[in-house]
Amino acid sequence: MVKSPASDERMAARILSDPLLRLENLYYIIDADGNRIKFKLNPPQKNLLDEMWYCNTILKGRQLGFSTMICIYFLDQALFHSNLSCGIIAHTRDDAQKLFRKIKYAYENLPRSLQNAITPVGDNASELVLSNGSSLRVGTSLRSSSLQFLHISEFGKICAKYPEKAEEIMSGSLNTVAPGQVIFIESTAEGSDGHFYNICQKGINLKNKKIPLTKMDFKFHFFPWYKGKQYVLDEYVFINKEFEEYFQSLESQDIYLSGEQKSWYIKKKEILGDKMFAEFPSTSDEAFRSSASGLFFGKDIGCLRADRRLTTVPLDPMLPVYTAWDLAHGVSGYTACWFFQQDGYKLKIIDFYQGSGLSLSEHIKQVKAKGYSIECGIFPHDVEHTESILGLTRNEVISKLGVDVVVADKLLVSEGIEAVHAMFPKIWMDKEKCEEGLKMLENYRRDWDNRLNKWSHKPVGDVNSHGADAFRMLAIGLKKIDDGEGNIESDNEAMRKYWGVEHRPGYLFDKGFVR
Repeated sequence: MVKSPASDERMAARILSDPLLRLENLYYIIDADGNRIKFKLNPPQKNLLDEMWYCNTILKGRQLGFSTMICIYFLDQALFHSNLSCGIIAHTRDDAQKLFRKIKYAYENLPRSLQNAITPVGDNASELVLSNGSSLRVGTSLRSSSLQFLHISEFGKICAKYPEKAEEIMSGSLNTVAPGQVIFIESTAEGSDGHFYNICQKGINLKNKKIPLTKMDFKFHFFPWYKGKQYVLDEYVFINKEFEEYFQSLESQDIYLSGEQKSWYIKKKEILGDKMFAEFPSTSDEAFRSSASGLFFGKDIGCLRADRRLTTVPLDPMLPVYTAWDLAHGVSGYTACWFFQQDGYKLKIIDFYQGSGLSLSEHIKQVKAKGYSIECGIFPHDVEHTESILGLTRNEVISKLGVDVVVADKLLVSEGIEAVHAMFPKIWMDKEKCEEGLKMLENYRRDWDNRLNKWSHKPVGDVNSHGADAFRMLAIGLKKIDDGEGNIESDNEAMRKYWGVEHRPGYLFDKGFVR
């Protein structure tokens, strides 16, 4: 049956009046194969639109199309609403331009009648201003803009690589959007630290507690990799014990994968290794527990978990307790302390302390108040410095309070980090008492070199560095604490005596040697 002009007009009117129909009928994009196709919402994109709130934070797997969808959504809102300002922030200028090209392409491929009705009155490399007074702008920061719609793309990466820019976005760009307007913050995870992590955690807590959201609360959305229909491999892949147990752990959380999805996951993880958890997470906890790029101890902690050495580690009253310290420079700084015992090959990390706003003597008293009978403490070389108020060296202050001082050798930070790597295979750590310190170790990362556009060898000096520095003192000074008989065994010799095997990551768990 031939359609009449009147029926075509009715259909056009229906499409133009329905935002969802507009999204799936008006706009064209370039797909991954370089083809011009009509934009259609995939299931994760449709789910986000169905569940969206005023403020939205999106933790996601790779290539689920959220950036493209949000670009099209913003363009649609700008076309069909007057005097609307939309802004998009990306973590690099190149990525900002890529997102802007998506917007420009979608506009330039609109029906000619719509382009004629709403024309560009300002068009440059980063902003499209329309004749109805609405505009779309991209950049790496939009502090001076007043926005009704804001999209921050890959905010986790911005927080990890450009912490100053992340601070500017939090204090500036986010404040340009009034309550009741629309914000999308989306990213893959980059470790359990930074503003993106904090926003997600607040959203997760609100969701778990079923607390009604205000217009200023961020709603948490999680989209795992298996929601993408493209992540399948129609070939047989052998599932070893490690992957079988992983898939079983997902099923215990009501996550059931098809054989094709399991095959894809196994082959992809062979390529990405530890990065798999950040790039293609199955759960939100897994995403933030991952070994993100630039982390010093990500792989070490991954092995600690895989070998089930992050567990309950009770105090052995028959063994001495030692401590390892990082001392604050002044009362306002942070002092950190690890508590540990040596049990044959095992290095048992039993507790952690960190405090600020106290004098050195008060920190010592706080540590002793935990009730451990401390044999001695490993301190950095600056323990010999004089405390200005008391006129005593730090060493003398500590000794007068009943803690024997072992001074760690003065090494380069990189040498101390290597010592920590070498120490990790023999560590058993208490997961509850050391939770705060473990988070610091997990998020101790390299600084980002903006000039060379890569991770440097220098660590970031942030809140995570104090616990990590104390852990370096432990690794450096451990050789000065003997086995009780004046002997210090080599790692390999002690390993063979304790286990009867050489250690490699995951070996203890795989072979059933975990005791």
